Amino acid sequence: MSTPKTSPSQTGSEVILFTDGACSGNPGPGGWAYILRHPLTGKETIDSGAEVDTTNNRMELIAAVRGLSQLKRPTRVELVTDSVYVGTGLSEWLPKWKSQGWKRKEKGRLVPVKNEDLWRELDRLAATHTVVFTQVAGHAGHPENEACDRMAVEAYKQLKAKLGLR
Repeated sequence: MSTPKTSPSQTGSEVILFTDGACSGNPGPGGWAYILRHPLTGKETIDSGAEVDTTNNRMELIAAVRGLSQLKRPTRVELVTDSVYVGTGLSEWLPKWKSQGWKRKEKGRLVPVKNEDLWRELDRLAATHTVVFTQVAGHAGHPENEACDRMAVEAYKQLKAKLGLR
């Protein structure tokens, strides 16, 4: 997997998955969102959701997991996100964590990987597909990243309102 900024025609991707997560406090109420686009047909699937007590990293992971889970067959996917955590995790950390029994080094010793449940699911889904990671700068005007951010924020705001949280 690579991190260069590329277009789908350059990566040979069949679909582009744009994702983002957002949190009000960290931890706190959070939201996730994705746009899954098939460039040749123009078809899009869009979804978002929220959790009461979560972290921004969990929301970033859930967005990627939910988007990839929509694919029904092995697919070439360009995953476009502003999350260094998701991109670097997929491209660099994941193989090492797996070889170390889902542990990571911290202060010279092995400790459990944070968000292991989501990383395992993302690993399972990514193994089914060919995923190329493209990082974009957050809050820098990328249209789909901005749209995902708005949807994620709206999702957690709606959840907070529903629960009477400030």
